[in-house]
Amino acid sequence: ELARDVKRGKVKADSITEKTFEKYLYAPKMSDVDLFLRSSGEQRTSNFLPWQATYAEFVFMDVLWPDMTAKTLWRAIEEYSERDRRFGKA
Repeated sequence: ELARDVKRGKVKADSITEKTFEKYLYAPKMSDVDLFLRSSGEQRTSNFLPWQATYAEFVFMDVLWPDMTAKTLWRAIEEYSERDRRFGKA
């Protein structure tokens, strides 16, 4: 959409800011993701919320989503709570 709006002259390419870009996201009003939980053993994000998940902590679980229980969710939260979040810093 953003590229189309630039092409149509609705947005000037040299005026695009981070805020402009964020308005064109799939979920523009969604806050940043803290914990990204991926079920089924897959270790990929499938391009889900790439902008909002930039500094998220990822927990990959072998359990399938329909089999997720309060106990497996709690394990993911415990793992997340033990992380040292650096938000991109080394």
